[in-house]
Amino acid sequence: MKKRIAVFVSGSGTNMENIARKVKAGELDCEIVLVVCDNPNAYALKRAEQFQLETFVIERKNFKSKAEFEAAIDQKLRGKKVDAIFLAGFMRILSAEFVQKWKWRILNIHPSLLPKYPGVCAIKDACEAKEQETGVTIHFVDEGVDSGPVILQRKVPIQPTDTLAEVEARVHTTEYELYPEAIKLFLGGKLTVDGRQVKIRGGQTPLN
Repeated sequence: MKKRIAVFVSGSGTNMENIARKVKAGELDCEIVLVVCDNPNAYALKRAEQFQLETFVIERKNFKSKAEFEAAIDQKLRGKKVDAIFLAGFMRILSAEFVQKWKWRILNIHPSLLPKYPGVCAIKDACEAKEQETGVTIHFVDEGVDSGPVILQRKVPIQPTDTLAEVEARVHTTEYELYPEAIKLFLGGKLTVDGRQVKIRGGQTPLN
């Protein structure tokens, strides 16, 4: 049985589209059964429509509390018999309660070599700090912010003459390669979490 996946988005949805393309091509052995979006104006919704993916638009402002907002999402996920969640530019921090319900079944992508530069401005922060490299991290989501156990990381060089746009483009290219690699490991049952460390069956190391 193929795992049933929900992809969470808030913005343009390029990583979601990349995942959807690889699912459609048979490169990822899963089914995207739902795209959850907290922004009705997100371009990701148009991308999802192109792939005929079911979308669920849900806005936090329509709920009295974060708990009620997440409960509605959880109910929808359960109704669709979702096995795992892939965050792809979802700009809300999930509560500890929600994360516990889906423990080690939520993957996230972040544009830095975590634990360096968590948060929403990671690429800009690395450039402004005059770093010689940044990178991409795929990790399991825990109760913290960008703090979960790392699955895979890949370095991205920063040249002294690079503009922010050039670094962003290089990072995004790496994202489109690395997220599917991590998803394949997850779908293949090759990942186990031991304390704060992810162990990959087959000898692969997180930083590659």
